[in-house]
Amino acid sequence: MVAIREYRVTNNCTVEEYKIAQLYAVAKMSMNETGGGEGVEVLKNEPYDNEMGKGQYTYKIYHLADRVPALIRAVAPKGALELHEEAWNGYPHCKTVLTSPWMGKNFQLVTESMHLPDRGTTENALNADQQILVQRKVDPINVANDAEISSSAYKKEEDPKLFRSEKTGRGPLTSQDWRDTCEPVMTCYKLVTAEFKWFGLQTAVESFIHKTMRAMMAQFHRQLFCETDAWHGMTIEELRQMEDKTAKDLVEKRKQAATTRTNID
Repeated sequence: MVAIREYRVTNNCTVEEYKIAQLYAVAKMSMNETGGGEGVEVLKNEPYDNEMGKGQYTYKIYHLADRVPALIRAVAPKGALELHEEAWNGYPHCKTVLTSPWMGKNFQLVTESMHLPDRGTTENALNADQQILVQRKVDPINVANDAEISSSAYKKEEDPKLFRSEKTGRGPLTSQDWRDTCEPVMTCYKLVTAEFKWFGLQTAVESFIHKTMRAMMAQFHRQLFCETDAWHGMTIEELRQMEDKTAKDLVEKRKQAATTRTNID
């Protein structure tokens, strides 16, 4: 059975602000995760207007070479250490599909997101059919709870319990019931379907995927809140310029890293 979970992440911002905040945080995360020959390669970032509606389409490749042991790198088939991501950002609805060229139809990770001005109480934000609702597990994430991330991932500068925004006066998120009382407020509803077809490993791998996804979402939104003063007030035009510059910088970082590795070898 395919593993389906709906993660609900409540944030101390408006739906309109979150559109800018997530784009800013994704661009910054891409820069931080790129280097040493691995990281994010942006192939397309362009508007779309088709049967899926209107929005921004991106196509990225995640190079994972340095995240596995050298022995595995040496014997792994071409494409096994890459993940391809297509995303349709028709905010407030978004869809992301992650695939592996090596595994083909045997691996797919689909995330559908809806962003609403509520406190995580909408029961079917993605309008999923009954078959999906029966299978899904609802999993709220509290970004102010340190237990949502590993102790090794904790950073003081990314702790919502310690951050106060100079621009907005928001934070710190110290109250146990902050999700019920903060203003402004919005929630990201993320319906994640993990499909990994490999006899004997399917259940374990799908469980691992969800565990990893959950931790990434928690850390991402902790960073997003603690960077409020960086993205607050930015326009979509400024964001697109930042994305273009980030894409070019990512290419240069990977080229420089590849050259360094060649010289070492």
